Amino acid sequence: MPATVPQLFQPISVGDMQLKHRVVLAPLTRFRADGERVPLPIVKEYYIQRASEPGTLLISEATFIDECASGYLNVPGIWSEAQFAAWKEITDAVHAQGSFIFLQLWALGRAAQPSTLGDHPYVSASGIPLRDRPADQIKPRPLSKAEIAEYARLYARAAANAVHKAGFDGVEIHGANGYLIDQFLQDVSNVRSDEYGGSVENRARFALEVVDAVVAAVGPKKAALRISPWNTWQDMGMKDPKPTFSYLVEQIKARHPDLAFIHAVEPRVSGADIRAEDSMPEDMSNDFVRQIWSSGSRRLISAGGYTRDAAIRDGEKGDLVAFGRRYIANPDLPSRLLHDYPLNPYDRKTFYDAGSSSPKGYTDYPFYLAKSQL
Repeated sequence: MPATVPQLFQPISVGDMQLKHRVVLAPLTRFRADGERVPLPIVKEYYIQRASEPGTLLISEATFIDECASGYLNVPGIWSEAQFAAWKEITDAVHAQGSFIFLQLWALGRAAQPSTLGDHPYVSASGIPLRDRPADQIKPRPLSKAEIAEYARLYARAAANAVHKAGFDGVEIHGANGYLIDQFLQDVSNVRSDEYGGSVENRARFALEVVDAVVAAVGPKKAALRISPWNTWQDMGMKDPKPTFSYLVEQIKARHPDLAFIHAVEPRVSGADIRAEDSMPEDMSNDFVRQIWSSGSRRLISAGGYTRDAAIRDGEKGDLVAFGRRYIANPDLPSRLLHDYPLNPYDRKTFYDAGSSSPKGYTDYPFYLAKSQL
């Protein structure tokens, strides 16, 4: 145990949860659901392992709010009784470890693979396709205003299902990484001429309507939002994201000051790529989000390419820090970071073993010690 314990390893209240440390499991797509979008039985063991340090916050893999919001196979959902039952087994098991779990709510928009959508339309904020898609693939259709309202309702329904039927401690709205909400926020993917496009206020309207609907469904302390202001993956990347994301965060602060947290992806991360910090401009930082949001009891989770030293540094700013790849390979990551124990290397080849029940690269990573040292 270090002589002086960094803030990263000190207790903190988040929403209506009391955490014992500030190391968070980031939301990680693993494609471990069946054809009915029900989590496979092995998923429970995966989350039990990563909940083994009592007082840990886990954020689940991204989960579709409805079949119409999907577009990938083997991703879980949160609208059927079978899905609720499988998730309830998982949340009960996490709670039995003394830990907490939020469900991440997902809608793909133009990131979907149209061939998997069946009779559901392929949609986005505007009719702009991803540049890496085949030239002969259909282009996304802009959502109508009635469909936008329906999506907000579906987010609210999914949030209520997660909390009231599946036992989650709350929900995180996925507004990052070039998916549907991000497609509305950013001017590179939103060229609408109605009240959902053009100005900063209009492009943020859908995101705010979703947050409002989710908060109305489950309360502010069980709701959160993930954003990625600097992301360039999936053809994102405004010249200056600060005005848009400043307005968004300011509005959430004014409307829902008790929101459980905002979760911001660090600018060094874009998709699976991590940039060297010394290669980025000085003003390429999420400090503007911190300055608006992080005061009093409002919590910010930072994610993306963290080392132990960088996590401890940002923990001193008051942040919680989410880990992805390192948490995949180290189910006891909070203890390992606290004591500076060596980390298991991760195997990227096993990250996306779609539909598999194999433990390889999923539940077979060893713990450093048999008992928690946190």
